[in-house]
Amino acid sequence: MTDHDERTFVMVKPDGVQRGLIGDIVTRLETKGLKMVGGKFMRIDEELAHEHYAEHEDKPFFDGLVSFITSGPVFAMVWEGADATRQVRQLMGATDAQDAAPGTIRGDYGNDLGHNLIHGSDHEDEGANEREIALFFDDDELVDWDRDASAWVYEDLADHD
Repeated sequence: MTDHDERTFVMVKPDGVQRGLIGDIVTRLETKGLKMVGGKFMRIDEELAHEHYAEHEDKPFFDGLVSFITSGPVFAMVWEGADATRQVRQLMGATDAQDAAPGTIRGDYGNDLGHNLIHGSDHEDEGANEREIALFFDDDELVDWDRDASAWVYEDLADHD
């Protein structure tokens, strides 16, 4: 990981998995220039769901969140890149797919608020990335690697002779 990189947690939710959108979502993140450093196809149990959505525990929609996220498999990922969290949030689009701009993941594939395909750590919640990554991944499941194309993605890595 370079000095300008950060890691962020992203998850394709059960509706995105059931609709066969894992590949399309991964492609969008890779095309943007982000690098996957961890990924796993899994089912979330109730305990993990409660930990993941702990900040919503007192809200009326909490039980629905837990029920939905445990209803089928998910694809959990860790992505790395410059300002990765903000970049992912922009690619995702508005939480309510009906408000998401065309060209975003939710704008192109989503239909409503409840089934919005993807979760990404909140860039405004200090520590959200570290907390969510630690919930889903052990350190040894994350791979540090250099992508040769990085110099073509980030100007400050390019060798200007």
